[in-house]
Amino acid sequence: MSWSSSKSTDSNQPINTPLLLPQIVINTRPVERAAPLTRHLQAAGMSVVDMPMLTLQPRLTTDSDMILMRQWLAGEYQALVIVSPTAAASGLAIWQLLEREREREHQANGATDKEVEAIEGSSNILVAPSHLIAVGEATATVLNEAKLANASYQVLQPAIANNEGMLAMPEIDSLQAGDKLLVWRGLGGRRLLVDTLQARGVHIDSIAWYERKMPIDAMMQYQQWLQDFNNRNATVGITASQQAKPIVIVSSGTAFEHWESIVQAAKTFDVVAEHQVMSVNAPLKLSDFCYVVLGERLANMVAEQNLSYWRVEDLAPETILTAIKTTSL
Repeated sequence: MSWSSSKSTDSNQPINTPLLLPQIVINTRPVERAAPLTRHLQAAGMSVVDMPMLTLQPRLTTDSDMILMRQWLAGEYQALVIVSPTAAASGLAIWQLLEREREREHQANGATDKEVEAIEGSSNILVAPSHLIAVGEATATVLNEAKLANASYQVLQPAIANNEGMLAMPEIDSLQAGDKLLVWRGLGGRRLLVDTLQARGVHIDSIAWYERKMPIDAMMQYQQWLQDFNNRNATVGITASQQAKPIVIVSSGTAFEHWESIVQAAKTFDVVAEHQVMSVNAPLKLSDFCYVVLGERLANMVAEQNLSYWRVEDLAPETILTAIKTTSL
């Protein structure tokens, strides 16, 4: 579903009309992942506002997590799916830790000098006991950059970086009842892959290396942006309805829920500046924005609210820029 920006035909418009103002894009991706997209859109002439709706917080690694990792290293799983760069980095750290632990155990058990030398020589080589499947180019990059020249694993990727793309992979499609799959992820997230495979009788375990929360300053950031947006429109003599709708990039259901909560909660607020109180009385509604959203589940969420959106299947900056250009036609 695409949309077009409103265009005024008033011949008495000031020179700085909405047509000449840069398209406003709000990037809600976490700070750790926002920069490449923001730079790409800015280079294309857009006014980009970084307004994270998620912050990634590490979770303590539990005994249960370590048991699952040892079971994976023992070859009990047919595949490992890694859903994000953060999950990849966290899992790799524990993987390397367990390899060093294995080396110490061999030494403690009285291995010969020759055996110890062989173990030490291979302790930094990560040998994957199953298929490694990275969801997205950034996740694959984390895994590949940690791989030594003589490491024994290959990072696989779906043709389309989402759950549907993973289900189409031979390594996933071939899983059947009794097989086991391990997932490195964040707490929560999409469940299409899990639900579909469990329906086949595939056993799925997961390790949540981090959790996603709303940044504590998200509401303040939004209110400050709203004030600046209204002030800019007032300066050039236009209303919010005459301005092309700001475009919001959302990559997860959790981020959209956080965005929805701050937009709906934003009401009249006071700004104290130079001992004067200024009142901003122009809150925007969800429908005053257009959205670029990732995947089917998120598209359904915004469609249920009759919001204008464009669905993308990956988060590559080029993909998102193409979507935005399409929506601006």
